Amino acid sequence: MRSAVLAQVGALGPTSRASLARLLSVSPALVTQITKQLIADGLLIELDHSPSQGGRPARLLGLVADAGRVIGVKVAADHITVVEVGIDGTVVRSASEPFDAAAATAIPTLATLLRAFIAGGSDRPLLGVGVGVPGDVDDQSLGNVDSTQLGWSHVPLGDVLRRELSLPVLVENNVNALAMAELLHGQARGHDNVLVVTIGTGVGAGIIADGAVLRGHGGGAGEIGHLPTQEDGPRCACGADGCLESLIGEDALVTAARARGIIGEAAGIRTLQGRANEGDAAAQELFSHAGHLLGRALAGIVNTIDPEIVILLGEGVEAWNHWSYGFEPALRSGLMPRKRGVPVAVETWQDDRWAQGAASLVLATPFDAAGRTGEQGRLVRERLTEPSPRDGARGAGR
Repeated sequence: MRSAVLAQVGALGPTSRASLARLLSVSPALVTQITKQLIADGLLIELDHSPSQGGRPARLLGLVADAGRVIGVKVAADHITVVEVGIDGTVVRSASEPFDAAAATAIPTLATLLRAFIAGGSDRPLLGVGVGVPGDVDDQSLGNVDSTQLGWSHVPLGDVLRRELSLPVLVENNVNALAMAELLHGQARGHDNVLVVTIGTGVGAGIIADGAVLRGHGGGAGEIGHLPTQEDGPRCACGADGCLESLIGEDALVTAARARGIIGEAAGIRTLQGRANEGDAAAQELFSHAGHLLGRALAGIVNTIDPEIVILLGEGVEAWNHWSYGFEPALRSGLMPRKRGVPVAVETWQDDRWAQGAASLVLATPFDAAGRTGEQGRLVRERLTEPSPRDGARGAGR
């Protein structure tokens, strides 16, 4: 019950005891008793009074941000991004380090980098580590990874990191992790059915259905970058031809721009975006056509899963003003009439968002009614409700 109270306050923000009792279907007396203990343990704090409609105003409860910390890491082929966040999801510090995912020593190197980052933090209780990867993960608690981008096949990432760090470790597809962060702290908050789409190096989706992230049979749900889009199209990294990602991913846009003489052979996506910003019609048309293809693809997905809102984010949204010219007409014209009003939110992007999403895997464990986080989730909840004064003092990796 302590974990459930913390979860509700974390999800809803400052909340009254009466609201907690109502949401959790328990007596006000029990909520008062539990919250008193949590305040004494330094996990909750009493805030200002809420507006009253008669009677004494209710005192709001909020999370103590520095009562615990979580590490989140985004693994890419050539670098990692790591963040430390408080239990309210606020990023305390971050770092980016070079990393070679193809190296034979990649996993031990990752463990070494994480150990050094953890050692540079505070003495606040460390609840666990969340890892986001571009690929399929069999189970968050097990963390076996298959990733074409990283060149990994059946890599036991979770098991190795738990052993090396002696901490609870949860591993998930990076877009699914980002969707969880949106559900906890972003624009998906308060919605039960959401489509979270990322554009950039790749194209992916996190699908929130009935309040939970949809993983699919083997953890690969949401791979919209591999929707067949153009017959006899360019070869995709997955081995198929004409996937959406092979047409509108960053590499595809840069390759097309070089072939058309819009940018030089050594130039990249930044140069292409700069050309579009300067008014180059060919560069603008390239982005607009990518937006058109994305809009057509998302129209089919929205028609299929019926989300309340679509959220777009990722490195690619920095050029969204150019994507949008093709995106909006293609999306709206492809939607069923009753779904044409679905809102689309485009979020600004920061480099540490992927890692913040990974940290949300740990922060979301109190919501895990289905038990998807397994033994690792249980260990995180133990640390959350009974914080230890020193990291590693409890058997987190067991």
